[in-house]
Amino acid sequence: MDVLHARESATASEVRAALPDAPGNSAVRTLLRILEDKGHIKHHQEGARFVYAPRVSRETASQSALQRVVSTFFQGSASQAMAALLENADTLISDDELKELQKMIHQARKEGR
Repeated sequence: MDVLHARESATASEVRAALPDAPGNSAVRTLLRILEDKGHIKHHQEGARFVYAPRVSRETASQSALQRVVSTFFQGSASQAMAALLENADTLISDDELKELQKMIHQARKEGR
């Protein structure tokens, strides 16, 4: 998905070429077919080639993926997900990011969320 969002569209070969430690051609094509079956991407044909493009914006896809992660691994709890991020020693949060998070929490409280 990252490759398709960055390029706006790409063939399976172009996707594979853009991936670090890329899997085989058939694995890339299979993944693209699965993503299309799930409605995440679409394709059109140019000659013998299929050209793939995302169906939704990166932001929409990110929100959907995050909701699935929170639901699957944190029983739907945003606070448990956030705690897991904050407990991770590799997580670096700047003062500006912390201030932004505080604003978002304050706004969510005002809205009753």
